[in-house]
Amino acid sequence: MSTDQIREWPLKTGAIAGAGAYLLGYVFTYLLVGSDIRESALNQVFQAFGGQDLTYQAVGWVFYNAHFVSTVVDVPIFGETINLISRSETVSPGLYLLPVLLLFAAGLAVGRRRSVSTDAAEAAKAGATVVAGYLPLAAAGAFLVRVQGDAGSVGPDPLLAILVAGLIYPLVLGALGSVVAGQTN
Repeated sequence: MSTDQIREWPLKTGAIAGAGAYLLGYVFTYLLVGSDIRESALNQVFQAFGGQDLTYQAVGWVFYNAHFVSTVVDVPIFGETINLISRSETVSPGLYLLPVLLLFAAGLAVGRRRSVSTDAAEAAKAGATVVAGYLPLAAAGAFLVRVQGDAGSVGPDPLLAILVAGLIYPLVLGALGSVVAGQTN
């Protein structure tokens, strides 16, 4: 691949669209489940024993769960991986669609902005650039929502957060959105 071909890739547009999709995904997740998490028994008990409010971290766990990234509970007497969306009666399974729709829209936006051609391979390459904005935020976010204490830790599986949420989701869905943009221009 030549340097000229790489320069033609819409990296800046893709990075902005990818970062926007990640941030909007977290914000929408917070708006949809934040109050339920804030009022949850677990959060109330944790605060009662001098702990911090876990709302923003737990919303992050749900956001990563929407990418099928498990939350790892690693404490000495209890260790397992869970998905809060599938285990909770108050969290809608519709949240699984949130990252899909936002990343598809990001790819569509890149394709429209760059007026991609009807060549599906070229359109897919352009749309896949949303990973440039989504991956760094997905990697950093996985560590920012991790709760570490003396008794253990809780947070998204870091490897899956990077590979599945940060890489696979934006590559596939961004490319698909851009291909659709190229076919509907």
